[in-house]
Amino acid sequence: MPAAAQSLAYQGQTPWHQLGNPLPPRQSIDTWAREAGMDWSIREAPVRFMTDTAGALGSIRTFEDQKVLYRSDTQAPLSVVSHRYQVVQPKEVLEFYRDLTEISGYELETAGVLKAGRKFWALARIGKEASLKGGDLVRGYLLLATSSDGTLATTATPTTIRVVCQNTLSMAIRGAVDAIKVPHSTTFEAEAVKKQLGVAVSGWDSFMYRMKTLSERKVRTHEALNFFLKVVCQGDALADPSVRLVNERALKKVQALYDGQGRGAELASTQGTAWGLLNAVTEFVDHERRARSQEYRLDSAWFGRGAALKQRALDAALQLAS
Repeated sequence: MPAAAQSLAYQGQTPWHQLGNPLPPRQSIDTWAREAGMDWSIREAPVRFMTDTAGALGSIRTFEDQKVLYRSDTQAPLSVVSHRYQVVQPKEVLEFYRDLTEISGYELETAGVLKAGRKFWALARIGKEASLKGGDLVRGYLLLATSSDGTLATTATPTTIRVVCQNTLSMAIRGAVDAIKVPHSTTFEAEAVKKQLGVAVSGWDSFMYRMKTLSERKVRTHEALNFFLKVVCQGDALADPSVRLVNERALKKVQALYDGQGRGAELASTQGTAWGLLNAVTEFVDHERRARSQEYRLDSAWFGRGAALKQRALDAALQLAS
């Protein structure tokens, strides 16, 4: 099994990224840690360097302002960070869900490690779901992710997954409480984040009302083309020829997904609607966009350019329906 798959675990249906070790329901946090490749800790060491003098070895000095983070199991280095950097351990991400799964009805569904330990995350169902026209089922989730190299604050994000195609979408609507972010310059306090998330998760009904509005907003041909041009080819006029070519390929693909090739494109909620436009983009990002590997695709879809593209599509779809 590839190393990427050994660093991911899932319960239930195989996730859209097709990676991971399958687990039976209701496993312990320790089991999740082991099977998701999260049963190690981040350790710290001072940054040291060796000086030289006229061709001879010099002395070993310490750079007090920074430290090296490394894995306890493999001793592999993860990053060099400021001495003020507050580490969040892989096991802490899973422990965040302990009382949520034992008391509040949440259910861990996937967890894992990306980029050899530089990012790690867990995703749990929150027990909420809604059905759009034609039985188009959407379920609510909570994603908690962090990094060991400073590229991602510890972030708790209410997320949705459309069951028919497993497209993922953050519940990030302008003007509403969405992701809770704790920078690594401060201590991650799980209970404080959970209190803030109470407001964010309570926005589920409002979010799904807006998605229902998208599913009822019929779209004309020219509106669909303008939507994809705006979302997929943003800044295209300033791009170099190679970027324009990539954008043209992406444009053709999302149009094809919208016109019937996409998973669930035949459903009443999707066919010829603003919801269909949004899902063409999310499916492109999650399943079709070129990526070095499924691990890189997942990283981009949740934390990188893919996530930004999906957010742009959500904003544009809501603007179209307003």
